[in-house]
Amino acid sequence: MVSKKVTIVNAQGFHMRPANVFAAAMMKHPCDVTLRVNGKDVNAKSLMNIIAACIKCGNEVEVICNGADEDAALAEAVEMIESGFGE
Repeated sequence: MVSKKVTIVNAQGFHMRPANVFAAAMMKHPCDVTLRVNGKDVNAKSLMNIIAACIKCGNEVEVICNGADEDAALAEAVEMIESGFGE
């Protein structure tokens, strides 16, 4: 298991477009990917769960990856969040 805490930087937070891009990217990895935000664990491969978590700009999110390819999944997830999803 690997994890890293990152802060959401895009002004609109995890709205529909970045949540969809993020979930689709995480689906490519065979490991479990979880977002821990506001004391809740969210399945990062589920668009609806990400949207339901209401992740806003400035929220600190811990990305947790567990299983095969976990290092690559974590690196991709962190890069996407820190880049603000290109927004």
